[in-house]
Amino acid sequence: MADSADMAPLPLDPRAIRLTAVADSRDDAIRQCGQALADVGAVDESYIGAMLERERSISTYVGEGVAIPHGTLVAKDAVHHDAICVLRFPGGVDWNGDRVTVCVGIAARGDGHVRLLSELAQILLDPDSARALRDATELSDVIDLLQPSREDAST
Repeated sequence: MADSADMAPLPLDPRAIRLTAVADSRDDAIRQCGQALADVGAVDESYIGAMLERERSISTYVGEGVAIPHGTLVAKDAVHHDAICVLRFPGGVDWNGDRVTVCVGIAARGDGHVRLLSELAQILLDPDSARALRDATELSDVIDLLQPSREDAST
């Protein structure tokens, strides 16, 4: 098993972090995630539809107030480069009966989503890290949580 020092940093563009988002529905939140990925050039806007399609087939809610929306494999051609976005919804979003306050959208070519989901799971399934992400009010807080210094990880 590789230790965290061997993990590549998550592909997070600071322009894809939005800490005061407001959504009136789950689908609205997913559209905003897709748009954030499109805004940084990671995906074509057609990817947004694939994210909504994925959600209709299986919920991307992972617990701790976090959802990880991503597209279907059919949409991999709409992905220009691997990327994640972080949208924080301080007012919460109803996600099929669960309350989501953070969406981490994923776009990945090929099977890159497997690595991204695995690395995100290590962070987000830790209640303290998930709480810190839900409570983050500064871009630097989000970046520190999702792209910790590799020197710190190897000590």
